[in-house]
Amino acid sequence: MKTIAIAGTFDTKGKEYLYVKSLVEELGIQTLMIHTGVFPPEFPADVSNEEVAKAAGYELQELVEKKDRALATAVLSKGMQRLVPKLYREGRFDGILSFGGSGGTSMVTPAMRELPIGVPKLMVSTMASGNVEQYVGISDIIMMPSIVDVAGLNKISKTIFRNAVLAMAGMVEMKDKLKKDTQEQKPLVAATMFGVTTPCVNYAQNYLERQGYEVLVFHATGTGGKTMEALTEAGFFQGVLDLTTTEWCDELIGGVLAAGPHRCEAAGKKRIPQVVSVGAMDMVNFGPMDTVPKKFSDRNLYQHNPTVTLMRTTVDENIEIGSKLAEKLNMAVDKTILMLPLGGVSGIDMPGQPFYGKEEDEALFEILRKKVNKETVEILEMTQNINDPVFGETAAKKLIELMEAKRES
Repeated sequence: MKTIAIAGTFDTKGKEYLYVKSLVEELGIQTLMIHTGVFPPEFPADVSNEEVAKAAGYELQELVEKKDRALATAVLSKGMQRLVPKLYREGRFDGILSFGGSGGTSMVTPAMRELPIGVPKLMVSTMASGNVEQYVGISDIIMMPSIVDVAGLNKISKTIFRNAVLAMAGMVEMKDKLKKDTQEQKPLVAATMFGVTTPCVNYAQNYLERQGYEVLVFHATGTGGKTMEALTEAGFFQGVLDLTTTEWCDELIGGVLAAGPHRCEAAGKKRIPQVVSVGAMDMVNFGPMDTVPKKFSDRNLYQHNPTVTLMRTTVDENIEIGSKLAEKLNMAVDKTILMLPLGGVSGIDMPGQPFYGKEEDEALFEILRKKVNKETVEILEMTQNINDPVFGETAAKKLIELMEAKRES
């Protein structure tokens, strides 16, 4: 029999959680009730709040006595983060479901993020219709808007609760009814793409697939880069084709698609073959034109679409960006190939296009020539634009050479 873990504050929302529990059990599915509140629950829990607090190194009574809501929330969230993956590894549940406002959402989603991709995770939240990046991160958590606050049983909340239970039940119960994928498992390669580097990555992907590889393409929008780094760190890939490293522009200059300070580290640290390029390093990303910071109002701005405005990087910015990329590539122990497209780093960085900048590109290329460690990083310069078929296919061929050499070593 399948089991759904139901996590939440049974001290303040006991009635709501008992209702959800009854719905799950009505479907013939077991429940594992995890109490995340500070005070005693309104009904017996399978996993107590004492256990949750202890997992974070605290005694529950200590939290009660301090009367510090922020501390209690932080401790119980940390305890959940440690305890829930352990319970899953022990086979205690097949999927996890929770309901809450901002507090309940931030209490349970960190634990959900620690579970493997594919484990059903559903958070019904008042925060679900806004920016949910802080809750979802790079996981596959499903966020469902609660419409009304999770505070009482009424016509709307019951409808949402029932739909959430049915969705979770479907994910855990129907999984085994689908035929298993019996296709041959191909070696996985990660690739990074942006709209202005799509042709390049398509050429590389097509070549790799013809050679028997499966390519997972990540959109370099901040979350995409973070996700690729995490999966690379976890050992999912035999090779990384990191042709679009534009997220460094946003990280260093202040755009909206930054991927954090650890971008371009995982492959080198895990000794996974990688071919890297400077795709879309001619741009910083912002939202609609009226959201661009005033300090950039006199810059070369290009409206990519109604919701995305691009800003051309300058010579000085390219020197900073190139220095950072060199720093990351120099962390690699094994051979890395850095490809430089002398004909332009994006589809709008070529003669007649809005971001064509020979001087800016040369500043980027030159700082990379100077700063990369030549003992581990091989620089391959090509006269074409990054989106030329020759560039994309050459990148794929070079990655295959590195992967084959790795296998033979």
